[in-house]
Amino acid sequence: MSFDPTITRRSLIKNGSASLAAFATSAVFPEISISQMALFPSKRPQPSARKFQSAAVEAFIRETSRQIADPELAAMFANCFPNTLDTTVEVGEFEGKPDTAVITGDIPAMWLRDSSAQVWPYLPLAAKDPALRKLLEGVIRRQTRCLLIDPYANSFMADLNAPPLEWSLKDKTDMKPGVGERKYELDSLCYPIRLAHGYWKATGDTTPFDARWKKAMQLVLQTMRVQQRKEGPGPYRFQRSADNPTDTLVNGIGNPVKPVGLIASCFRPSDDACIFSFLVPSNLFAVTSLRQLADMAETILNDAGMAAETRALAKEVETALHQYAIVETPTGSIWAYEVDGYGGQVLMDDANVPSLLGLPYLESSPDSALYERTRSFVWSEKNPWFYKGKAGEGIGGPHIGRDMIWPMSQIIFALTSNSDLEIVRTIRMLQRSSANSGYMHESYYKDDPARFTRAWFAWANTLFGELIGKVVHTKPRLLQA
Repeated sequence: MSFDPTITRRSLIKNGSASLAAFATSAVFPEISISQMALFPSKRPQPSARKFQSAAVEAFIRETSRQIADPELAAMFANCFPNTLDTTVEVGEFEGKPDTAVITGDIPAMWLRDSSAQVWPYLPLAAKDPALRKLLEGVIRRQTRCLLIDPYANSFMADLNAPPLEWSLKDKTDMKPGVGERKYELDSLCYPIRLAHGYWKATGDTTPFDARWKKAMQLVLQTMRVQQRKEGPGPYRFQRSADNPTDTLVNGIGNPVKPVGLIASCFRPSDDACIFSFLVPSNLFAVTSLRQLADMAETILNDAGMAAETRALAKEVETALHQYAIVETPTGSIWAYEVDGYGGQVLMDDANVPSLLGLPYLESSPDSALYERTRSFVWSEKNPWFYKGKAGEGIGGPHIGRDMIWPMSQIIFALTSNSDLEIVRTIRMLQRSSANSGYMHESYYKDDPARFTRAWFAWANTLFGELIGKVVHTKPRLLQA
């Protein structure tokens, strides 16, 4: 039997642990009875143990939580939204300026992708909280330092003098000090641009965008140009002795691609190797990111030449996408997931973002009708990595394996949906996927949410908080009854 969409939120309330007096008497859920709150005490660290505290974030949690009728869902939001700040940030200074490392959770390293996504939901609150703005500035500055160390690395150690992650120690690649893992992923070059642009638009502050940041962005542009592979495969190589073939690259560089204007990505945002290196959602994301960078180069850096070069690259990639990445199916044209420029195509989607499902979330969906057909394809059993079971439905991927649904895919499905029914039904599935933990997980078995991976995965937690916050403040009636 599949997950029943008629299950009400109230029917999902399960017996919980005893009340914590301080939690029950707080102003977090003023419209919910103390007996209801007692079922779902806070799972957050005690205030003294939190890595960072923001008055604006706490106010947003209180304001949002009181508008959620279901006490379990309200408690989950209050646990998840601040999880990045509570548990993963390390705030400091470097050369007298803000410096913030953001680990991914139970892995003690900072992914350029994850760190950008983890702090993204706090941007709208930064203008109200100078300390939070400073923390975000520190993330941008830390990412700048990381890119200058190695634009081909996907993760870095919080201590940039520390040895790499244990599983990276024997990798056949050019490891540099401070690098945690060196899997080249195109989205790792795009996410820091997205964060920088979002920070600029949210705060109006341009102080992080100094000469060092410009140098890093020029290196990003250079790396993207090299990975168009017009002059050969470029300098990057990677091989790993591993049981899983998705952890290494064919001949150290991956399967051949034809230089048609697209940008190669050796690995997906799941950290799994691409089958064909022209990863379509990452190239669509790159078009968006390059245009954001062009605006910043022109407006902040006053560098018209850099802006023109960046826009030209975006246009070239966009043109190639429309020529090589659209596939005809019996139900109409859709985006492929990966292509090689020779005619090879992979039709699927992966849970990690950028994904085909998540294109509108990243403002990277230039054709709405094409996206809707693609969305219908990937959120169905036509996608080999889509699963439906007793506990829910959603997209997974090779990283964890078959029959494992990633809550991240469900969150993105709801964030990109225009259907109230889809949104509410998906939130119910997410609520059930928590398995009484009060948090999101990396993945869970389609028939049993108690069989999950990664109890501490800050990106999924904060993304869930972003979803609930968006629904409460744009469609409040959906969660008030």
